[in-house]
Amino acid sequence: MGFRLLGIANAKKSLTRSLSASKTLDIPKGYFTVYVGESQKKRFVIPISYLNHPSFQDLLSHAEEEFGYDHPMGGITIPCSEHTFLELTLRLSE
Repeated sequence: MGFRLLGIANAKKSLTRSLSASKTLDIPKGYFTVYVGESQKKRFVIPISYLNHPSFQDLLSHAEEEFGYDHPMGGITIPCSEHTFLELTLRLSE
């Protein structure tokens, strides 16, 4: 459990940097940017509340393992298909 909390703490630090770096991109307060896709990355702006869901935390763990938490565009890259990500976000929004 300590590893997961450390990963989430690192994600939150990265999100803070990402949000402050991307204020010019008109991201609403309470949201953050992620990049999703297998070959071509698509940008999504999603609620910060998703960070509380175990399913999303699993995606963040995979993202940390594969890419780290830095993205040149100011967001987090999530290693899954766009279809899978959309299904997850639909479930989280219900």
